Amino acid sequence: MAKIGQDIFEAKSFLKEGKLVAIPTETVYGLAGNALNAASVASIFETKNRPSFDPLIIHISSFERVSEFVESFPEPLLLLAEKFWPGPLTLLLPRKPIIPDLVTSGLERVAVRVPNHPLTNSLLEILDFPLAAPSANPFGYISPTSAKHVQDQLGEKIPYILDGGRCQVGLESTIVGMEEDEVFIYRLGGLEVDAIERVIGPVLIKNHSSSNPQAPGLLESHYAPRKPFLLGDLDELILNHLQGKKKFGVMSLSKSFGGVNVKTQRQLSKSGDLKEAAQNLFASMRYLDEQDIEVILAEKMPAIGLGNAINDRLKRAAAQ
Repeated sequence: MAKIGQDIFEAKSFLKEGKLVAIPTETVYGLAGNALNAASVASIFETKNRPSFDPLIIHISSFERVSEFVESFPEPLLLLAEKFWPGPLTLLLPRKPIIPDLVTSGLERVAVRVPNHPLTNSLLEILDFPLAAPSANPFGYISPTSAKHVQDQLGEKIPYILDGGRCQVGLESTIVGMEEDEVFIYRLGGLEVDAIERVIGPVLIKNHSSSNPQAPGLLESHYAPRKPFLLGDLDELILNHLQGKKKFGVMSLSKSFGGVNVKTQRQLSKSGDLKEAAQNLFASMRYLDEQDIEVILAEKMPAIGLGNAINDRLKRAAAQ
């Protein structure tokens, strides 16, 4: 199994050898390798069983380093970087040739972000290369928000997990880019659309793709538990499954349901707080997936703020 610790110099040693290390961020844990080493990047795809047409995000230590890896920085995206980096924002920018094709799946833009986690930021500061780091889980499965989640899934495949505690945001970063003069959000995430629009004005939102995505994490079926995951009206879903005598678990925003085993219920936030719900989403999905049940029933969140990003993950978890 992987060693779990907080030694950034030990993590650096593995990364310089071309090995992979799990790193904490404020969003989810990432499976990190040297983004400039094509062999390390290939190991990420192999370890996750991730399709090579799904591009990766590179993580850098500061805004000042971005010019090492990108050709230009359009003004609207520059404004967002100045406002929200470090933070749960990924920007699609024209890449320099130093970035291997495998990182971008051959696309001309590279996804870049400055994470907001003290331990990982300290690691990035002592590296002379960026880290390519998708979520540290088998491809398509629930994203990890603790070191234990990573150990349970990938611990036999990597040497080291940098333990930064529980992720504070719990949803992947929001991905933003430009096409001609228009700004697009390619993936809803931990940075709310309203916050972005307060800085640069109205933006357009693109739907996720079923193949050949233009940005990381856009495949239609993603973030999914192993068990069937049904999304809809919980009262109706529960009634139908009680009649069918099928063992099920329930994930709601705040409501608990009588007649359902309390051990197979998860409320994301008993107070209905969407920020707390986002923090608890993946851990709750993972908990239910490990229970002795046959199906997971869930409901959509209010379509405001982070509720939109949570709903995006729920819909993709339910995609067949």
